[in-house]
Amino acid sequence: MRKLTTLVTVVLVFLVQFAFSQNNGVFGKWITIDDETGDRKSIVEIYEKGDKVYGKIIKLYRKPGEDPDPICDECPKDDARYNKKVIGMEIMLNMTKEGKDEYANGTILKPDEGTVYRCKIWKEGEQLKVRGYWGFIYRTQTWLPYNNKQ
Repeated sequence: MRKLTTLVTVVLVFLVQFAFSQNNGVFGKWITIDDETGDRKSIVEIYEKGDKVYGKIIKLYRKPGEDPDPICDECPKDDARYNKKVIGMEIMLNMTKEGKDEYANGTILKPDEGTVYRCKIWKEGEQLKVRGYWGFIYRTQTWLPYNNKQ
């Protein structure tokens, strides 16, 4: 009887962990895709810190001849990220929850051009939609889920 109880407990724990890992919303690692070229640009990890959501670059996909560990020399000089390394940089700041799996009211930085946009993120199926706003103009990118084999 004890073995059966242990087995049932182990199976239930596994099922709960599996269900959680399949439905973790916007949190986790995402491959960013250049919406003009279709190329992979980076891996961004989105996480919660306090009651806000942040995203940081954990890897860059670089072409031959490109600096493998660039700094954000295009960032605004009054931004704390100016002249800091892009890998490890928080590019998504202060997002707050709006609705079930939607976050907004924060900002996102495009380090290669140094522009900071207002930001909104949400999931559509397995994809993450990332919308940057500048005034009334916006642009939406589709990010793909990352797994350790990519």
